[in-house]
Amino acid sequence: MCAMANPEIVNSIPESELILNSDGSVYHLRLRPEQLASTVILVGDPGRVEQVSSMFDRVDERIHHREFITHTGEYQGKRLSCVATGIGTDNVDIVLNELDALVNVDLDSRMPKTNTASLDLVRIGTTGALHADIDVGTWIASEWAIGLDGLMNWYGHPDSDEALEMVENFIRTANYPNTFARPYAVKASNDLMSRLRSQTLSGITLTSPGFYAPQGRKLRLNPSNLDLNDRMARFESQGLRTTNFEMETSGLYGLGSALGHRCASICMVMANRSEKKINPSPKQSMSNLIGYVLDSMTQKA
Repeated sequence: MCAMANPEIVNSIPESELILNSDGSVYHLRLRPEQLASTVILVGDPGRVEQVSSMFDRVDERIHHREFITHTGEYQGKRLSCVATGIGTDNVDIVLNELDALVNVDLDSRMPKTNTASLDLVRIGTTGALHADIDVGTWIASEWAIGLDGLMNWYGHPDSDEALEMVENFIRTANYPNTFARPYAVKASNDLMSRLRSQTLSGITLTSPGFYAPQGRKLRLNPSNLDLNDRMARFESQGLRTTNFEMETSGLYGLGSALGHRCASICMVMANRSEKKINPSPKQSMSNLIGYVLDSMTQKA
């Protein structure tokens, strides 16, 4: 995916399209540009922001609006922000667009900046493993994300030939239903992954539009395709296999890369879907993962 910022935009962005609060902050996040660091840790769970920032050497900003919480501070001499996105790519759509506006739009004039900035965006989350040999507690680095959520179909984004080929092969291998939103594929930032993959399992992450039937779970309602998980788990590409389900990474990669930001996602396996097992000590596993990501993102390249 290529950057899709429109060089032909010369007019200011209308108030109805970029809504600002009375203090000049962006509408949902309630952030002003000076409150955001250039390296941002993204978490789905609002409660996890405190778990991340508790490891900072200091916290300078604490902003809370709806499910969106931001803490900005310093860790080992580097300024960092941690932002809660909430669950799902619909929330990621809000967060990514508003983070980008904070660094690439002059909020006073509402004009897109000529010289754009790139953020480092790293998701820390939880996930469900698709294969019996992936133990609970494993850290999975999403080298690619395949979006089953449909978000990027709403954007005029150019797919790379590599991504288009992956999607076609995935649809064929999984016999993916054409009644669902067309999948899309996006690659992580190589620069960020080079820092983060050493203690992780690399794989292709499937981003789902829901937690229950869209991930093959059955409570009182049957999924429409009972064996779809097994078919998707058989997919392999570029020496990687589909490893896990979660609900945010494809939106992060799709919007982030289209807007020119560097993105990576690492998730801790909360459940093994194949073995029907759950992680007995998720809090410690998550704490260890947070420490690993913070150390990896602050070490000198």
